[in-house]
Amino acid sequence: MTTVRIALANIRRATTPDESVALARAAIEQAAAEKAAIVCFPECYVPGYRSPGKTMPPPDAAFLERAWGDISATAAATGVVVVLGTERLVEGRAMITALVIDGKGEIVGTQDKVQLDPSEESTYSPGSERRCFQVGALKFGVAICHEGWRYPETVRWAARRGAHVVFHPHYHEAEADGFRPTTFADPLNTFHEKAMLCRAAENGCYFASVNCAVAGSPTTSAVVRPDGTVQAWQPYGKEGLLVADIDTSLATGYLAARLKESVVDGVG
Repeated sequence: MTTVRIALANIRRATTPDESVALARAAIEQAAAEKAAIVCFPECYVPGYRSPGKTMPPPDAAFLERAWGDISATAAATGVVVVLGTERLVEGRAMITALVIDGKGEIVGTQDKVQLDPSEESTYSPGSERRCFQVGALKFGVAICHEGWRYPETVRWAARRGAHVVFHPHYHEAEADGFRPTTFADPLNTFHEKAMLCRAAENGCYFASVNCAVAGSPTTSAVVRPDGTVQAWQPYGKEGLLVADIDTSLATGYLAARLKESVVDGVG
């Protein structure tokens, strides 16, 4: 049995891009204090998700380079692996991505969001490829927000390739007159948290979903075991790290491996 401690940065949304970097660095330091090997942040945490109605500076490659450098320095100082929800510019196009930084502060790769929500198509461009990452004993994939909720193939792709856990950075705000849950996967709530259970159980891997600490949000951060049961979830709107010890031997990927390859591929 190999146990790996993971942390989900269920922290508040920053008010400025610079503040997002400061809050991210503080969360990495807290993860180190909690003896977590890896910490994952919500979707586009740096500089912030460009949701409708929110005014933000335009995408800035120079800012992102500085931000990634500062956060990499904190990863190196603490030895914590970071899965940073961010954006990146490719030929002038903004893409939603997860930047993976190892415990030495080296950027080891990115996972772009392949399946965009229709509301994002005027702001972001989609990615085209998927990949897995190996850090020590832990192998993981990343499925970002909408693609993890609605496209099971994005999680299955990683599980078939040996991922013990699929991280799911998302950003989900409160909706006007929407249901405000107090219990995880409440039957009166939307499908989203039930989808977390399905993504884990149907693939035989851990599913670790992280949102910002948003008052009234219909989803919170949670870690789901490979059998589809909830290991831990963060109280709604409460800021802090959600920390969980995962047993990699339980993540067999058995059900994912039984699906015919022609059904799985084609998701990028």
